[in-house]
Amino acid sequence: MTLSIPRRLPWLLSLSALIFLADRFTKIWVAKHIALGGAIPILPRVLRITHWTNEGAAFSLFAESASPHLVRWVLVGFALVLLVAVFIALVRLGNRFTLTTVALALVLGGALGNVHDRILYGSVVDFIEVHIFSYHWPDFNIADSSIVTGACLLLLDSLLPKKPPAPSQPGPSAIRIA
Repeated sequence: MTLSIPRRLPWLLSLSALIFLADRFTKIWVAKHIALGGAIPILPRVLRITHWTNEGAAFSLFAESASPHLVRWVLVGFALVLLVAVFIALVRLGNRFTLTTVALALVLGGALGNVHDRILYGSVVDFIEVHIFSYHWPDFNIADSSIVTGACLLLLDSLLPKKPPAPSQPGPSAIRIA
């Protein structure tokens, strides 16, 4: 039995690895250079690089739970199931670059980054803080951005009209001469 690797899968997994590495690098940099709770203004009143830890889910959901240990491992379990499902989808669809496969690669890389932190440290480092007029967006990181971007691309792909499949052309052996 031979295992054939989809042609584009290595490139898609490389994109996931790049996201994971960028996420790890930025979180390590922030942890070493910005005190917990500190911030570096980038664009005054718009964008700051901060240093916070998030023990909850997206937007700090469940962060104040009475059972933080349970929340941590439920989030890890959910993320691992998601990682397996996304990887299987990438293997099945990995012969082509499509909006769906790129989106799945982004989700995979981001989910790997956050689950890595939850398993090893019990929380993730969030460090991008955005203010738009009077609205303050919850702090986030590269992994979160990658997951949200991938999810938006999947939604966009589901809303775009699908091209009808090209009619198959008969090969030489399919032509009958009567």
